[in-house]
Amino acid sequence: MTETPTDAHRRVLLLAHTGRAEAREVARECARALVGHGIVVRLLAAEAKDLGLDATRDPAQPGWIEIVSAEDRPSEGCELALVIGGDGSILRAAELTHATCTPLLGVNLGHVGFLAEAEQDDVAITIEAIVRRRYVTEDRLTVDVTVYRDKELVYSTFALNEASVEKAARERMLEVVVEIDGRPLSRWGCDGVVCATPTGSTAYNFSAGGPVVWPEVEALLMVPLSAHALFARPMVVAPTSVLAVEVLANTAGSAVLWCDGRRTVDLPPGARIEVRRGARPVRLVRLHQAPFTDRLVAKFDLPVEGWRGGSERRRRDEGLPDA
Repeated sequence: MTETPTDAHRRVLLLAHTGRAEAREVARECARALVGHGIVVRLLAAEAKDLGLDATRDPAQPGWIEIVSAEDRPSEGCELALVIGGDGSILRAAELTHATCTPLLGVNLGHVGFLAEAEQDDVAITIEAIVRRRYVTEDRLTVDVTVYRDKELVYSTFALNEASVEKAARERMLEVVVEIDGRPLSRWGCDGVVCATPTGSTAYNFSAGGPVVWPEVEALLMVPLSAHALFARPMVVAPTSVLAVEVLANTAGSAVLWCDGRRTVDLPPGARIEVRRGARPVRLVRLHQAPFTDRLVAKFDLPVEGWRGGSERRRRDEGLPDA
């Protein structure tokens, strides 16, 4: 077990998608820069090996590298986790840091990278922001997910983006009853059901036709997947609501639960899945206070040509006095 450090040095957990040469190069660059600024860089043992980095504590160096196991709460005592990769890497980092609520700062090397704050070209600016503590954190709502069979708890986990109940076999339809706040809502023959957070509204929920929800909005989302039913619309409910999906005991197909597309468990007929607001948020580091609208436009490359803005914006841009 990694103990909370007692020295006065600052620590940053560095996590990287070491399967990509590009990510390895950026991770090594970040490690060298942080150590040079007197910050202790913590690495997982497997990733340190992939990066060709060893544990060092040179008295002549203000910072050093320390190596820990992934099973030992690696984020304990770290002020943030610097994540090199795409959204998948950040979701993995959320798993590793969930118990300590350590803030995550993502450098995007993936495609969309909705959760990341910086791009590869921003590495120098990112390091400077860490060194000078020029950043803020924002809490993102999570969900706690529990699975019951015959009223017995058989599995529990959390999710930052979504928990989805899906059919396990392509040729079989899933029969479920969905429930909101302890009351049955509808029965669906479907491919599955997605229960998402506002953060996850731009992920699987988005692909499934669910609404995009601004991160500041506290809510839970439920979206059916290819449901054969008259009432099968995406729903946005209160953050205090409890969503439940029951896999009917006589359903012909088997089901599977996916959380953030990473953790999975098979669901037998009769299983009950409950989704509620998580006890712990995930903290994301922000270097810029850009509006979420701008992030949507940039990440999805949305067309905004021809926009002229409101009268206040035109006056400001043109240097005119207030009306």
